[in-house]
Amino acid sequence: MTTARDASLTRPWRKSSRSTGGQDCVEVAQTEASCLVRDSKDPHGTSLAVSRQAWASFTRRLSDRPPGA
Repeated sequence: MTTARDASLTRPWRKSSRSTGGQDCVEVAQTEASCLVRDSKDPHGTSLAVSRQAWASFTRRLSDRPPGA
């Protein structure tokens, strides 16, 4: 993992489709080499960069969890 401030995005920032519209969300964007994650309350702050494979694994594990786990 690294932190990233400026990166050439290949896809725009987006929130989860399960976001309830509250202020406690994360946003995700893609670059050529990684996925960037940032706090929606601080869109000009630092982003966390993770590999696309790590992000895919993370989201797959979340979707495999039973509700409430």
